[in-house]
Parts: sequence; C-alpha cells; structure tokens
Amino acid sequence: MMRKKSIQGRLALLAATLFWGSSFVILKNTLDNAGILWILAVRFSIAAALLAAIAGGRLRKMDRQSLRGSVLIGLCLAAAYIVQTYGLRYTTPGKNAFLTSTYCVLVPFLAWGVYRRRPEPAHLVAALLCLTGIGFVSLGGESARLNPGDILTLFCGFFYALQILLMERYVPKSDALCVSVVEFTAAALVCWAGTLLFESAPAPLTPSVWGSILYLSLACTALCFFLQAWGIQYTPASTAAVILSLEAVFGVLTSILFYHERLTVKLVIGFALIFLSVLIAETKPGFFHRK
Repeated sequence: MMRKKSIQGRLALLAATLFWGSSFVILKNTLDNAGILWILAVRFSIAAALLAAIAGGRLRKMDRQSLRGSVLIGLCLAAAYIVQTYGLRYTTPGKNAFLTSTYCVLVPFLAWGVYRRRPEPAHLVAALLCLTGIGFVSLGGESARLNPGDILTLFCGFFYALQILLMERYVPKSDALCVSVVEFTAAALVCWAGTLLFESAPAPLTPSVWGSILYLSLACTALCFFLQAWGIQYTPASTAAVILSLEAVFGVLTSILFYHERLTVKLVIGFALIFLSVLIAETKPGFFHRK
C-alpha cells in the first residue's frame, strides 16, 4: 500500500511540474490580449475562490499569526509573479523558466541573512554554477546584450526565495490549504489594485483566451498546489526536489515545441549549468559532507 502511495506521490509531483512547465508558453501567448496585472488578478481570484470553497469552515479557525504570515506570503507571491510575467514579455518562455528556477539556489543565502543559518559547501558550489549558467543564458541568444526580461526574471527568483522562507516559518504551524486561500487572495488584491491604477480594461476576449486563463488559474495554480502538497506527503524531500526541478526542463521543451524557441550552444550549456546547480542545492550530494 505504501509503495503504491509512493508511486502516486511521485506521479503527482511530476504532473505538477508538467502543468507549471507548460504555463510559460501559454502565459506568453496570452499577454498579447490583456494586461499583465489583469491576467494575474483573474488567475489568483479564480484559484482563491476554488480553494476557499474546498476549505469551507476551516478558514474561520485560522489564528492571527497564521493570517498575518499568509498575507506576507501572498505579497511575495504577487511580487514574484508580477516581475516574472513582465520579464516574460521581453524574453523567451524557456529562458524565463530556467532563470526563475534560480530561487532554489538563493534560498540558503537568504536564510543565512534572516535565520543566521550558514550555507553548506554544496550551496556555494551550486551558486557558482548557477551564476555561470546565468551568464551563458543571458548572453547566449542571438543578441550579446543582457536582456531586460532576463534581469526582471532574476528579481522574480529573489521574491520566490523570500516566499519560501516565509512559508518555512508559518506553514508548518498552519493549515496549508487555508494558507493558500489567504495567500492567493492577498496576491489577487495586489494585482487588482495595480490593474485599477496602471491598466485599462481589456477588450472582449475570445473563448480561446479565456480557456488559457482558466487553464492557468485552475490547472497551473489551484490544481498544482494540491498535487504538490499531496505528492510531498509520500515522497522523500530529496526526490521531490529533483522532480520539481524538472519544471524548468518542461518549460524549455514546451517552448521549443509550441513557441519555436531556438537553442544555441551557449543556451544549452547555460540551461545545463542552472539545472545542475538546482539539483546540487536541493539534494546536497553526499560527497559534499564530511565523514
């Protein structure tokens, strides 16, 4: 029975990475039809409403500390998605996916500053590989200049890393589903405020565009949360980290297949270095530890 659950947990995590990996191309194609903040506001609102319906009365049991922490997590999530999506407008889905994954390398160093936990040797090696990979990716396209979209995407990695540190502090003491409801609600409110201040209402959208927005909201946000939370329960942390890191790989594959992204040798080397840095940062192989 446990072996069956273990297999199902791994498949759930793999499905989440597939959905997340596909979201980069779908979101890129949707940006031509509506404002960035409006799309994100609708996406978070639908996800929050769905999870709130599932949570029901459990939301009333949240204490003040959990509520405050969930709002802070939501603010970081909103900042990450906003910067990431603006970055996606100026770069390719594949580069956006891989540069986003750098948050895995940033987390130990932010934890050093916030919680005074020194990074391990594996984290230092991962950071060096990641920086080298970023150089290859950012300068590995048809242009030798640093792309503004790449810079924005790297800032997104910082906010994702900060979000993870906040989740580490608040989520273990709270109901994860309720935290997600408040988190998505806070992110939606930030995006709605930005929409009212900086964007005009979009023109009437076609059914295909609405289908993309619903896919991003239901599959890539609400469903992926469930798959990730459920899958991690039955999967060792090191294995889960490896599976979840495949999001960037699937992001590049879907970009090649559906966005016709062209890969250069420098881009391939950069992607490989960033992927290796994420694996090292998440799994911390045994040869980095003293016997």
